[in-house]
Amino acid sequence: MPTNVSPEYKKAQDQYRKARDPADRLRLLREMLSTIPKHKGTEHLQADIKTKIKELTDELAGPRKGAARGGPLQTIRPEGAAQIALLGPPNAGKSSLHRALTGSRAEIGPYAFTTRAPLPGMLMHEDVPFQLVDLPPVSADFMEPWLYNALQPSHAALLVVDLHDPDCAESVVAIRARLAHKRVTLTDNWQGRLPAGLVPADWSPAASASADGAPRARTDDGEGELADPFRVLLPTLLLATKADLGLDPAEVAALLELGGARFPALAVSSLTGLGLGRLGPLLMRGLAIVRVYTKAPGKPPDHHRPYTLFAGDTVEDLARLIHRDLAASLKFARVWGRSGKFEGQQVGRDHVLGEGDVVEIHA
Repeated sequence: MPTNVSPEYKKAQDQYRKARDPADRLRLLREMLSTIPKHKGTEHLQADIKTKIKELTDELAGPRKGAARGGPLQTIRPEGAAQIALLGPPNAGKSSLHRALTGSRAEIGPYAFTTRAPLPGMLMHEDVPFQLVDLPPVSADFMEPWLYNALQPSHAALLVVDLHDPDCAESVVAIRARLAHKRVTLTDNWQGRLPAGLVPADWSPAASASADGAPRARTDDGEGELADPFRVLLPTLLLATKADLGLDPAEVAALLELGGARFPALAVSSLTGLGLGRLGPLLMRGLAIVRVYTKAPGKPPDHHRPYTLFAGDTVEDLARLIHRDLAASLKFARVWGRSGKFEGQQVGRDHVLGEGDVVEIHA
């Protein structure tokens, strides 16, 4: 990104990176286009923005009346705390895992490329739902041309591999290379700290907390202000399937070394359920999910259904999550919980919320 862009452009770009709703993303793209400096140094970026605007406009418009039937729906609207993409080579066990985790009816077959379209399902951890999207496999020879669009709304990825496949390491290298060519990077840089390599069986989130108990701040993979706004960065957890057949931790370490990334890894089995119960806590910690509860003035808080934010999100982010128009009319909020100095503290829209906070919004 050119270093002489306006503060208005930077704000719109930051909000675009956080936005997952297609209508919000389209609105922010138009703001980016209207505020970006118009000179030769930004021509390529302007063209990219215009392309994204056209793609989102077509997506929101839906199929044209009388048009020929196209391919599968490319993007799944995010729901729950976060959208997690399931990626992997053919016959790695992605669909079996999706079934075991979400209760979906993912098609399972003994042949490659059984999955042809994105399939969403919900993984519940306590009172927090995660949306898992099963995607077609990726190989050195083939990747669905629409996969980049399907990954745009995702917050993270599960890279599903079968260590009993002798070509496993080569498959991981091929997947990362194909995705990188489409401006998608699988990274081990989680917002909350996760251990590199195979996660020990006795590991707990508290064991990796920073000194103040807060998750590590998110970075832009070292690119900072120059980062490509349309580059998709997906914190990735490697899932080694068929662990019921036996799994050597040294094999996981060797795979990660050959694959060129120190992803956190978890041994799982769709058949026996081994390791599946550990996935929810890992996603909660890795994505730094914060649960916030709301209340109306003079009423008790609703503790049955939390709103889920990410660490560092503010009262304004909560208001926007409740309703997109609420953020504009927000006056102040009252907060009970760990983020306030005292119970019922009056705070502004920039106040950062904490886990378990109760918030009363005044608009």
